[in-house]
Amino acid sequence: MDFTFNEEQEMLRDMARKFTQKELKPIAAQIDETGEVPRKIIDQMAELGFMGLAFPEEYGGAGFGEVGYCIVLEELSRGCASTAAILGGHVSIGAMAIYLAGTEEQKQKFLPDLTSGEKIASFALTEPGAGSDAAAMRATAKEEDDCFVLNGQKTFITNGGLADVYSVFARTDPGTGTRGISTFIVEKDMPGFTAGPPEKKMGIHGSPTTDIFLEDVRVPKDHMLGARGNGFRVAMETLDVGRLSLGAQCLGLAKEALDLSILHANAREQFGGPIARLQAIQFMLADMAADVYAMENMTYKTAWMCDQKIRFSRESAIVKLFCSEALGRVVDKAVQVHGGMGYMSEYPIERFYRDARITRIFEGTNEIQRVVIARHLLKNKRF
Repeated sequence: MDFTFNEEQEMLRDMARKFTQKELKPIAAQIDETGEVPRKIIDQMAELGFMGLAFPEEYGGAGFGEVGYCIVLEELSRGCASTAAILGGHVSIGAMAIYLAGTEEQKQKFLPDLTSGEKIASFALTEPGAGSDAAAMRATAKEEDDCFVLNGQKTFITNGGLADVYSVFARTDPGTGTRGISTFIVEKDMPGFTAGPPEKKMGIHGSPTTDIFLEDVRVPKDHMLGARGNGFRVAMETLDVGRLSLGAQCLGLAKEALDLSILHANAREQFGGPIARLQAIQFMLADMAADVYAMENMTYKTAWMCDQKIRFSRESAIVKLFCSEALGRVVDKAVQVHGGMGYMSEYPIERFYRDARITRIFEGTNEIQRVVIARHLLKNKRF
C-alpha cells in the first residue's frame, strides 16, 4: 500500500501552508477577537481554488477530490479554525449536498458559482427542537402549483448570513418520520428568507453561526434536491463527507498544538534546564504524537475510500469520533505543557483549546457517531 502523496498533492499542501503562514496565522488572534474572518481571506481562498477543491472540473472544481481537500483543510486549521470551518461549511456540506443529490441541471446551474467562490454555500438541517433527532423536524414545505412554500426555523447554521445558497431540509409529508423529509436549494434573496444575528460562542468565533427563518418562502419545484421524501438520506450521505473532512480539521489543530508544545518544551527552562528533559513532559508529547499519528492515518485512508467510491459511512463516523476526542486530549496536554502560558489568551494554545471543543458536537454529536458505528457492526455481524 502506498500512502505517499503525489507531486500535485505536495504542491497543493505547500500552497496551503504558505497561505496559512502568510495570511492566516498573523491575524488569527484578531479573527478570534473580532468574530469575523475578513472577506479578503475568503476571496483569496477562492482565487487559490480552495472553494472547489473537492469537485470535478466539469463543475468548475479543481478535481483534487477528498484527499486534496483534506490536505488543504488540515493546513488551514493549523492557522485558524474559524477559516477552516467556513470552508468546511461551504464545501463539505453546503455545496456537497448539491453535488451528491442534484440533477445534472442543478449541478450545472449552482456549482460553478460555488466552486469559484463567487457564492458561498451552507447546510440547514438542525432546528431548535430537532438536533440529533432529525425525525422531530418541524419545518414544512407545502406543495403549490409551481413551487413549494417553506416555513420554519433552523438553528446553529454554519455560514448563516454569509452564505448565498442553502441546502435546506423540510417536511413535505407530515406523519411519515424520516421518510417525509425533502431537501431544497434556497437562495438568500428569496422573499421570506432571513438570517438571525451571529451567535456568541465558546470558540471558532470567526465562523458565523446563526438561526435562519423561513416565512412563506416560495421555492421553485426544480430546486428540490433528490426525490421527494429522500431528504434524510441526502443529509446522511452529505454528513458522511462532512464528518470525514472534520477529521482533517482536527488533525491540523492537533499537529499545530503538538509542534508548539515541542518548541515550548525545548525553550522553557526549569530546574536548571529545558523542561523537555523531564520525563513527565516527554510522556505527554509522546501521547500527543501517538494520537496525531492515528488521526492522520485514519483520515487519509477514509478520504481515499471516498475518492475510490468505496462506502465509508462507518469509517467517517469513526474518523469524526476518534479525531475529535483525540484532539481534545492533545490540546489539553498542550495547555499542560505550556503551564500558565497555555491558559493565557495572548498565546494560541488557549484559542485552540476553545476551538477544539465544538468538534465533538457538530456534524453529529459523538454519541450519535457511536450509534452509527454500533449499528453498522451489529447489522454486518463483523468489523
